[in-house]
Order: sequence, then structure tokens, then C-alpha cells
Amino acid sequence: MREYSIAAIPADGIGPEVIEAGITVLESLQKRVGDIRLSFHRFDWGSEYYRRHGVMMPADGLRRLQAFDAIYFGAVGAPDIPDHISLWGLRLAICQGFDQYANVRPTRILRGVVCPLRRAGPGDLDWVIVRENSEGEYSGQGGRTHRGLPAEVATDVAIFTRSGITRIMRYAFRLAQSRPRKMLTVVTKSNAQRHGMVLWDEIAAEVAREFPDVVWDKMLVDAMTVRMTLKPQTLDTIVATNLHADILSDLAGALAGSLGLAPTANIDPERRFPSMFEPIHGSAFDIAGQGIANPIASFWTAAQMLDHLGERAACDHLMDAVERVTSAGILTPDLGGNATTRRVTEAVVDAIQSASV
Repeated sequence: MREYSIAAIPADGIGPEVIEAGITVLESLQKRVGDIRLSFHRFDWGSEYYRRHGVMMPADGLRRLQAFDAIYFGAVGAPDIPDHISLWGLRLAICQGFDQYANVRPTRILRGVVCPLRRAGPGDLDWVIVRENSEGEYSGQGGRTHRGLPAEVATDVAIFTRSGITRIMRYAFRLAQSRPRKMLTVVTKSNAQRHGMVLWDEIAAEVAREFPDVVWDKMLVDAMTVRMTLKPQTLDTIVATNLHADILSDLAGALAGSLGLAPTANIDPERRFPSMFEPIHGSAFDIAGQGIANPIASFWTAAQMLDHLGERAACDHLMDAVERVTSAGILTPDLGGNATTRRVTEAVVDAIQSASV
């Protein structure tokens, strides 16, 4: 029996709904598979915790999380708390504190889901976006001076280091090398950002020499949005900066049908710290508590977590169950259906239990 301890941080908005759905599905999966055991410890950190304590998580939060094999995260953000407080106080504090420098976001069209692209269907859009997750535009460097005065100045400084770029490029090339098409697209904006982005281009060319079997090309980020929508079949693995990949992965989720399907993994490839797995749809307070949040992103995220833990068979078993449910037309409103969060969760549990292992 292989045992794993999971820190669950449901946090805000629809986060608790989809994380509880994910835990339900994972508990069903471990019973069906039989040779793994997942134990969950829930942490009440987030916006409600902030209202009570003035911080998003306690000062010893990272120390407490370090004992776990993985972190299963919901969503952060509330209408009455500034976004920079909620984000930097919890999610980014964990990502940067644990040096989870590879943010990995797979995208594909699931069976039974209608893609907004007229000529695309299952198999035509199958990407993995690798986002540099530790520096770049989200490094937190900068400041404000002369507050409240006409001359007030605010700066945000993007930080690009040779070591940071090199490690994410190697990660992306290795990932591309492991996929059937062995293709990588490097996204920058080096025509306008002539220092950091040019360094990206240079290091990409250097690292590419280590992977002669990987076919790679470069795209400017604005042109990349066109290629993603008009020629999705020409893409496979994609690597980009913190900001650019953040934006492109939301576009990818929409092109695949809904952000309610989109998972992400915040990975420490060296496994010094636990990695964190989360759906990317955000807290979605407009539908929180209505029971209609799409839990599939949290299921796919859970599958990523299983894969990272070395449980590839369980990962595949879970994703097969998810696609049997979507192909049966059991879909939440964001996908044009009328199923509730609970109905989709129950259907995935049934699919897990009825499938052969």
C-alpha cells in the first residue's frame, strides 16, 4: 500500500465546492484501485481567515505544509479584499516559498465538449503550456513613491535571470521530448522587450542544442494568440514567461471549451518541497454557493497530482472516467449543460467504480 498525505486548502468562492468534489472522487478512486491511500488534512486559510486574523495564512504556514506529499488548492480571492493581498498572501506565498518554478497547464478538448473553434475537435488541440513561475513579471519587485500626489510613481520590475530561464527551458524541452510529437514553441516579446526577452531567446537556442530530437520554434506573444486560434494543430508544448503564459493558458482553457476544465500544477521539479495542484478558474464568486461550479478542472488537477506522485495508472483511470462522463453529455452550465456540481461528481464516481482497473 502506497500512502500519501495531502494538504487541502479549499480557500475562497467555489474553491471549497470543487475541492470537496475532488476529494470525493479521489477517495472513490483509491477504493477502486486498492493499492494507494490518500489522507487529506484541510486548512481553513484564505479570505475568511484574513478577515479574522489579518493574514491569509499563519506565519508558520509553509513549515506546516512542508510535511505533506502534495498540496490540493482551490481558489483565492474575494470581492472585499484587494487581489494583491489575497494572491500574494496565500497562493504566491506558497509558490515562491516552495520554489515551484514550473507551472504546467495541459489543455485538450475532452470527448463530448464542444470547442469554440469551428474546425477543431478532440485531437486537434492537445497542448501543454509551461509557465515560468518564480520570477519575470510577477517577481514582486518595484514600489510606489509620492503616494497621493500628482507626481505619484508606481513601478513593477520584471526580473529575468540566466539560472531561472535556463531551468524552465530545460524543463520545457524535457517535457516536449517526452511527448509523441517532440515539439516546443518558445513565446517571448523580444522585438519590444529588448533585454529580458532577448535573453530568453538566447538561452532557448543554447538549451535547444542539448535536445537535438526536439523540433522548436519561436513566436511573439501577440502572434501566438492568432496561431492558437487559427492553427491549433501546429502547437504541442509551449513555454513562456510568468505573465505571457498566464494569459495564454486562459485563452487555451477557453478554446478547449471552458476555464472550468482547466487544471494546473505548480511543480518543484527537484522535489525539495511539496508541489501544489489547482484549477485555474479562480474563485468565481458570481456562482459560489449555487451548486453549478464545474468540478472537472479540480478532477484533472487531481489527476496531475497523482501523476506527479508516480501513480500514472490511477491518473489515467481518473481521466478516463472524466471523459466517459463528458462524452455522455453530463455537463455543467458553463459547457452548455444543466448538471450540478454534485451530479457531475456522482457521475465520475460511478464511472470510476464501473470501469475495469
